[in-house]
Amino acid sequence: MHTGKIKKLVRDRGFGFISDTDGREVFFHQSSLVGISFDALNEDDSVTFEVQKSDKGPCAANVSIAK
Repeated sequence: MHTGKIKKLVRDRGFGFISDTDGREVFFHQSSLVGISFDALNEDDSVTFEVQKSDKGPCAANVSIAK
């Protein structure tokens, strides 16, 4: 599992970007959230996630609020 913070949310499109602890940006879609709704997320929230490969580069999966 990786940790990071929500860097940017695009609410009207249902996706955003996470800045991980290594400084890279990872795309995530609202369908990858676990245990939280997209509307409840805020920029700078700490999250945990897995990184998966996609045709467009790395993306986050199983995104949840860090405890």
